[in-house]
Amino acid sequence: MHRFDELDMKLLFELTHDGSISVPALSAKLGINASVLYSRIKRLMKKKLIKKFTIEIDDSLLGIGVKATVGINRDPKFKDSIHKKFMEIPEVVSISEVTGRFDIMIHVYAKNLEELHSIVIEKIGKIEGVQNSETFVELQKTDKDPVYLTS
Repeated sequence: MHRFDELDMKLLFELTHDGSISVPALSAKLGINASVLYSRIKRLMKKKLIKKFTIEIDDSLLGIGVKATVGINRDPKFKDSIHKKFMEIPEVVSISEVTGRFDIMIHVYAKNLEELHSIVIEKIGKIEGVQNSETFVELQKTDKDPVYLTS
């Protein structure tokens, strides 16, 4: 396991809140020399703690009105083909194999409830090996920082 010091954690905290912040601005904010920050960020990327820099999108502006999680039970013989079929469904944004009462949890984005219904019934429910599903519609979501990112 890699060891990360307090400066590494401060960097992660700041970058998760604003990945587009410039190194000079970050330098001023943290009171650390910019060249030190450049080398730290490069090291964190080399160690693969920082996987990529990305953006956060307001999905509602793209017409995404409903987000849901679908719990699925499957026939184990169809594990790989089911996963492949889920990857082909544009509205499926993530797939997780889980423990508990479901085998798989998938996250689905849809324009509205009608479209979600169609996705679940027509696209997911008709995949060979899908035994049953239960859909959980997201009503409200609150994100918080993981404990390792609190300063």
